[in-house]
Amino acid sequence: METERLIMRRWREEDREPFAAMNADPEVMEHFPATLTREQSDVMVDKIEQHFDKHGFSLWALEVRESGEFIGFTGLGWQTFDAPFLPAVEVGWRLARPAWGHGYAIEAARQAVGYAFTEAGLEDIISMTAARNLRSRAVMERLGMTYEADFDHPRVAKGSPLLPHVLYRLKRGTTSSRTAPARPGPLPNPRLRPSSADGE
Repeated sequence: METERLIMRRWREEDREPFAAMNADPEVMEHFPATLTREQSDVMVDKIEQHFDKHGFSLWALEVRESGEFIGFTGLGWQTFDAPFLPAVEVGWRLARPAWGHGYAIEAARQAVGYAFTEAGLEDIISMTAARNLRSRAVMERLGMTYEADFDHPRVAKGSPLLPHVLYRLKRGTTSSRTAPARPGPLPNPRLRPSSADGE
């Protein structure tokens, strides 16, 4: 898929190194329990690609159209950990620090939302983050998502400042979803499969 400034595509082998550098950056990973090793980062890429193969969508690698630079990901993923509001598809993003402040996250997230409601035919999507992650919460609100609940994330250690999370939701037919239709390009595995996801 393409936006005005970005290409959203399947992952390439050469994306792994800059992605690992992102995941080792304490500032990028401020609202996650820990930074990732190169091995852990590569496993995440493998899981993202497996999600594409299984569901036809996942976390798209983001490339700046003008420069060809890889800057992170934005996309959709099934979440299935133990929570009363799951299973559900989440829209999420993670960008390298030099890509912050340019509006790339909201630009790509709107495209992902458009895909969710048109190509994927979903009725609603969620997004969640640590309660103190004000940057991501601002993106959710700009997407037109509605705050729904506070919850303690079961995969975060008790006592961690990251334990309190917030849940946002966007339903099909909202102004945001109507005004951000996806413009999908060809994907190697475009056919959607029944959802029962693996949560990554």
